[in-house]
Amino acid sequence: MKRLTKKIQDFNELVMFQHSVFSLPFIFIAMIVASNGWFGFKLLVLGTLAAITARNAAMGFNRYVDRIYDVHNPRTAGRPSVDGRLDGASIAIFTAVNSLVFMGVAYFINDLAFYLSFPVLMVLLSYSYFKRFSSMAHIVLGISLGFAPMAGAIAVLGYVPLWSVFLSIGVVFWVAGFDLLYSLQDMEFDKTNNLHSIPSRYGSRATLKISAAFHILTILFWGAFVSVAGLGVFGSAAVVFSAGMLSYEHYLVRKDFTQIDRAFFTVNGYLGFVFIGLIILDEVLL
Repeated sequence: MKRLTKKIQDFNELVMFQHSVFSLPFIFIAMIVASNGWFGFKLLVLGTLAAITARNAAMGFNRYVDRIYDVHNPRTAGRPSVDGRLDGASIAIFTAVNSLVFMGVAYFINDLAFYLSFPVLMVLLSYSYFKRFSSMAHIVLGISLGFAPMAGAIAVLGYVPLWSVFLSIGVVFWVAGFDLLYSLQDMEFDKTNNLHSIPSRYGSRATLKISAAFHILTILFWGAFVSVAGLGVFGSAAVVFSAGMLSYEHYLVRKDFTQIDRAFFTVNGYLGFVFIGLIILDEVLL
């Protein structure tokens, strides 16, 4: 039993399950808006499973193919994928199982969700290779998480409404923006190992400016989402709050690069939960 528990802990560390807080709130925001409130326990369970298994598959695949680099990076050398706790076969099986479960869950949601699960999964897995040849890997990561709001709308409505597109594009720039900040930690390692990223190509000052520009676009697109979806004062408050949190995130990083983890995990985690809380208030009270 202890061995099984340890193995579960290792897989949890492998995919950093706690990072699911970045995508889950925006899936449910879309489902709440699409259904004008509560969308039912069935979609709650299926939506959660789809989000978790899709992310597990993407993270597992990323860890599998990045082992050759992670073992040499002091920041990642302690990951279960490179320190011997999990072998390549175990990670490959974990990735395959989560991929199959994701597609199976999509089948039980609706036809469109199932048909789109294949290309979506391909995009999620392709992210792992982009850093080998393109500095746009940050955008690809943003697109991967940006599928979440449209997926939530599809689960409820069976089609993609315009407001969900605006919400999704906002998520794309939100994720790409904070991934740029996070990537500052690996700037020198990427240069040394011929890996492509905006920090390694353009330097930290340009990266900070590009990240800030991405987050301005985030707020603009989320504002468009609130407007097109016809949300009220709490929806607008969610956008204003997000602007404040993103500004604080940039303040932390610009002040001290050792604050990157705090900015990445804490600030963005709170942003998602407060955003969904305000959207729920908007639907319930207005």
